[in-house]
Amino acid sequence: MTTGTLSLPSYDDARVVVPAPGEGAGNWAGAASAVLVDGTFWLTWRVRRPLTDGRGVAVVVARSQDGETFEPVAEVRREAFGAESFERPVLVALPDGGWRLYLSCATPGSKHWWVDSLTAPSVEAIAAGERRVVLPGDDRVAVKDPVVTVGPDGWDMWLCCHPLSEAGHEDRMTTRHLTSADGLAWVDRGEVLAGRPGRWDERGARVAAVLPGSGGAPAVAFYDGRPDAASNWFETTGVARWDGSRFVPDDALGPIRSPWSDGAFRYLSAVPLPDGRTRYYVEAARADGAHDLLTLVR
Repeated sequence: MTTGTLSLPSYDDARVVVPAPGEGAGNWAGAASAVLVDGTFWLTWRVRRPLTDGRGVAVVVARSQDGETFEPVAEVRREAFGAESFERPVLVALPDGGWRLYLSCATPGSKHWWVDSLTAPSVEAIAAGERRVVLPGDDRVAVKDPVVTVGPDGWDMWLCCHPLSEAGHEDRMTTRHLTSADGLAWVDRGEVLAGRPGRWDERGARVAAVLPGSGGAPAVAFYDGRPDAASNWFETTGVARWDGSRFVPDDALGPIRSPWSDGAFRYLSAVPLPDGRTRYYVEAARADGAHDLLTLVR
């Protein structure tokens, strides 16, 4: 796949899969990731209710046969991890059977994040799965919102990193590429995407989905970007192409925005379909400032 043949997602013709948990700004259903395994769609997302519960309160995992109507089968609460908030989860089918759920966890009272995991023989059992800290971060960097894939050559992760070195500027973000033999111990291969001075993504760039090209190598990424700190939580979606060592933004194909309220169109997940099309899931702003989880096919 190349950027020239890519059918871009948009707010047009999108359907609500999971509505926001309440009305008004800050009530969000989204930060989702999705996979299609043996004809079943699996979707996992973060629920955020700031006025009643404060930030990301839970992660839900659900299944569907048509990609639009989902039945929840598991829920993980932030209290079980001692986290102040959850952000993007990722569900992966393990090559030898079983499932793993990656969780983005906020350290209470700080700007720090870490990536944790639960591994279980079935999705229904994932909330009681074996827990392991995958990427702890440190006092210099917060890590969250991974995009994880596994194939014949091993595991790949595209990881969002927030520098903690300058107080008040922790919202800045870049993306790094990591590889692994088992999905638990990871090797950092370096930065592959960052914001650009004077552009719409100046404040940061977070890979949200990666589509492979021939031979399985990455070809195209969708990524979240924003121009300034005031746009934190209201990212829009850009497109970038892989040049062999990093992702290069293609401004002719983005950014993609919601037409409503804060314009957020972020945390896109892309699921290739057997007929050659792609089903997208995305967190998008609606008129009252809440964010719904939407889906569309292109």
